[in-house]
Amino acid sequence: MNYHNVIDEIIASYSRHGWQLRRVLLRPESLHQVAADIESAALSLDPALLRESSVDALWFSRASHEGREAWELRQVSENPFALFETFEADEAEEDREDVRREMEARLRERSPTSQVQSPTSNNDS
Repeated sequence: MNYHNVIDEIIASYSRHGWQLRRVLLRPESLHQVAADIESAALSLDPALLRESSVDALWFSRASHEGREAWELRQVSENPFALFETFEADEAEEDREDVRREMEARLRERSPTSQVQSPTSNNDS
């Protein structure tokens, strides 16, 4: 499956359920390809959301019950895997960011590389 199609499908699925894309974390080789796809209009993403990372993942958020805010870190892969956390309305942004960094570290530990073929690799042999 095409890498940017996987990203598009994940974003569309989350959007249907009220989630807002907040950040796009990509390994350097993935970031390079996605940036090229954005420039060519093959992928519709806000470049301001792109962040270099050691894992390919998408951050989403939406309102949760009792005034809380839900955040989900979804690995970019054809097989769904995500980490989920909710934050109190009055929780400091610095504390939220600490939790998000911990979630990113947990995702990296679980899967050191993306489960979708790297957009620049070639397995045609």
